[in-house]
Amino acid sequence: MSRLPPALRSLPFPVIGSPLFIISTPKLVIAQCIAGVVGSMPALNARPAEQLEEWLVEITEALAAHSKAHPDQPAAPFAINQIVHKSNDRLEHDMAMCVKYKVPIIITSLGAREDMNAAAHSYGGVVLHDIINNKHAHKAIEKGADGLIAVAAGAGGHAGVKSPFALIQEIRQWFDGPLVLSGSISTGDAVLAAQAAGADFAYIGSAFIATQEARASEAYKQAIVASNSDDIVYSNLFTGVHGNYLAPSIRSAGLDPEHLPESDPSKMNFGGDKSKAWKDIWGCGQGIGSITQVQSTADYVAQLKREYAAARARLQMG
Repeated sequence: MSRLPPALRSLPFPVIGSPLFIISTPKLVIAQCIAGVVGSMPALNARPAEQLEEWLVEITEALAAHSKAHPDQPAAPFAINQIVHKSNDRLEHDMAMCVKYKVPIIITSLGAREDMNAAAHSYGGVVLHDIINNKHAHKAIEKGADGLIAVAAGAGGHAGVKSPFALIQEIRQWFDGPLVLSGSISTGDAVLAAQAAGADFAYIGSAFIATQEARASEAYKQAIVASNSDDIVYSNLFTGVHGNYLAPSIRSAGLDPEHLPESDPSKMNFGGDKSKAWKDIWGCGQGIGSITQVQSTADYVAQLKREYAAARARLQMG
């Protein structure tokens, strides 16, 4: 693990909570970090833009206080997600706030920019860039990202179509740095499987929507509890980028999830009034079949750890 940067080397458990648009707030991020996994949120969740600084103060102070009070179980670091796309007119402002508060981990999406990576590196921050194929992985590392988030088939929200085995083995042929796997991971067994396949960490999103700390409607949480992979629809209609969504929310919007039209990819929309993604159309991954209740983040992470330990024990016995 010495090849990993310090912020990732000392994680108490190999899980990074993925940033959930609209849903992740300081309440969830703090709970994740205190439970021992990396908590994250999109910078764009803070609205207006000025709220981001307030949230960064809240997170950094809460985690520092916890680590001081519990030196034997310090909080995991947190991450902020930046949408590196021309439609994001807040990027420079939001990144400046991350530099000011020395956010330990920056997750970049929908584009890789050298200046964003340099800004994070200026204070020792780590940049993880999410990708859906090997071509994009090469570009991200060439532009200065420290690590990769391989978004495989079945991931919630914007997702790729590659098998995790294909994607990881292709990346590991040339890249030995931090590698995170995303796609249908919601159990401790799957976390161990991600590591066995060659990833360093598992990326979990949809399961955290069904936690008490998540800023999601009760209907959204209950839909996750009641649904499984058969209820996931892959479409680019809502934002211009292909992603996975819960069929019940599509039906509630008056659309037929089995007959959705294609969208123009050049007209990306990240939550505008026309589509109301992700507020009304609920993003979700294929791993939700194992989510059977709404519980606290602490209880869910504790469950993950038990499952992970049991999976390791089974392998050792075999």
